Amino acid sequence: MANVTKYSTKGGVRYRVRYRKPDGSQTDKRGFRRRIDAERWAAEHVTIAKAQGAFVDPQAGRITVGTLSEAWLVAKRISSKASHYRVLADAYRTWVEPIWGSVPVSEVTRESVQQWIAEITGKRSASVVLRAYGILAGILDNATADRRIHSNPARGVELPRKKPRAHRYLTVAQLISLASEVTPWRRDIILLLGLCGMRWGELVPLRVGDVDLTRHRIRIAASAPMVAGVIVPDDTKTHEARIIMYPAVLDPVLRARCVGRPSDALLFEAPGKPGEMIREWGNASRSDGWLSVGMRRAGIEGHLTIHDLRHTAASIMVCSGANVKAVQRQLGHASAAMTLDVYADLFDDDLDVLSESMGALLAQENVGKLWATVESEAG
Repeated sequence: MANVTKYSTKGGVRYRVRYRKPDGSQTDKRGFRRRIDAERWAAEHVTIAKAQGAFVDPQAGRITVGTLSEAWLVAKRISSKASHYRVLADAYRTWVEPIWGSVPVSEVTRESVQQWIAEITGKRSASVVLRAYGILAGILDNATADRRIHSNPARGVELPRKKPRAHRYLTVAQLISLASEVTPWRRDIILLLGLCGMRWGELVPLRVGDVDLTRHRIRIAASAPMVAGVIVPDDTKTHEARIIMYPAVLDPVLRARCVGRPSDALLFEAPGKPGEMIREWGNASRSDGWLSVGMRRAGIEGHLTIHDLRHTAASIMVCSGANVKAVQRQLGHASAAMTLDVYADLFDDDLDVLSESMGALLAQENVGKLWATVESEAG
């Protein structure tokens, strides 16, 4: 049961709602200017909420976004890969904490969240905005689940659309030409990435024992991305090992790197540092980077990143007739649907094939006679 009482302040008469929480302790909600507002609040937030088991203690909502962020980040550290966690932590410190860190979760409104999103959208890409929004919304989801607030005010706001970057594909001839214009150890890397499609982080920790020279197979069981300048070995992006193929043309490359070496030796070692994994600082595709220099020497125009070699591999697989499931397995996508979403442009030729095959089928069934009949009746 809730009671509404009147009290005096320097600003005039105010009303408060005195009530008992589900645990039996007594508290109140102050500051209402009109009795009717206090009574409505009591009915909605106390009487009805208790009856429905949805009571939210107003005191619990005083905790700040910054305080709740600690638990959210700890959970993400447990569930996310180290490289992804660092991105989330940096985004929180840059975009969320300065604006929301000291704000009680009960004072976050949909309007204020929408305004914040609009301000960031004018400064950064959609990817940055969506990441920052996801962090705030996730923290408020926790607050809702813990009954600190009735509902998440961040859910349902308007968000910018992420525009995917057009993929850059090399032809087989361009790939071979590029490989011939770089140093031998980088040549091998370009060919392996451009024909097999593993991620850079998956190539770095490969061991001799991961290569099956007889069956032309490579076992991808780990990833080693760089986090803050340090290589951090971890499991794969999908958290599952997979077996991929490599074409016979890579036999000389892989035999040279495997035969006579111990199974636990790195397939690719840092130049001049035996036993150490290769470090890639993201400089390869700079104008003076080794990849860009190789592109110019090979007479290939445009910009290329190391990750674009993965796109090239996907393109070559599709052109060679591989089905979606095979490409998915080779690239390590979570589903065939994801492969189609990422590389929808590579399957455009399937529409031409479908058009031709349906045309041939319909011609065999003499569908043309039907159109002739329809046209004559229309005339």
